[in-house]
Amino acid sequence: MLMGAELLSMVLEFFNKKNINLRGLAHPFLFDKTAERWLPVSSLFDCMRLFGAVPVTPLNFYQLMSEKQFVLLYPGGLREGLHKKGEEYKLFWPEKSEFIRMASRFGATIVPFGAVGEDDIFELALDFDDLANVPFHDRFLEKINHDSVRLRNDASGELKNQHLHFPIMLPKIPGRLYLLFGKPIKTQGRENELKCKEKEEELYLNVQSEVEDSIDYLKTKREKDPYRNILSRLVYKATHGFDTEVPTFEL
Repeated sequence: MLMGAELLSMVLEFFNKKNINLRGLAHPFLFDKTAERWLPVSSLFDCMRLFGAVPVTPLNFYQLMSEKQFVLLYPGGLREGLHKKGEEYKLFWPEKSEFIRMASRFGATIVPFGAVGEDDIFELALDFDDLANVPFHDRFLEKINHDSVRLRNDASGELKNQHLHFPIMLPKIPGRLYLLFGKPIKTQGRENELKCKEKEEELYLNVQSEVEDSIDYLKTKREKDPYRNILSRLVYKATHGFDTEVPTFEL
């Protein structure tokens, strides 16, 4: 979701309830010392680093896999996390299936998931295209993009020339975040099979389809959630105890 709105709550829930530390692969800009002066909410990114996020590089991915860590990866990266108006919940995955090759090399299990809720929390007022037309702001965008690491320079289409920027968002009455985790996909025992380019791409498209199906499912089912609004959730907690988990729709 926009600005990774679901990240903090998801990582904390895994840590608190399952004692699992999700090691996120994040944009190198978040680890650049010069980035601190550009970040409007740098403390938020401090939390990501504190919980074990590392710059997204093939070497870091390889090392985490070799250590059998739980890795959190967003193939769409910056293009999805800083999407434009009207692109909510749309995937922008690269053509190459790099993470499938890495996962199969270590026999890792892939768990696709979807997340929705950003449109209930804030509204995107100014995206990159809008900000680029703001007087003098274009120089600011040029500066931070000139100094930052550029990823996927060899990419084409939507993922080519991804630009760092800080979108202007307007808060809404807080809605609710929804996450749905799909059926785990095992690669162990399929190492030889997935060396075949066609099989690798087939699995890649399967994972992408699972993510899209999860997002579509959540967008539909949340309409039947009686506690989607924050007021109804507060009333539920007031009557059942503030440590009680508020139910949602039935699967």
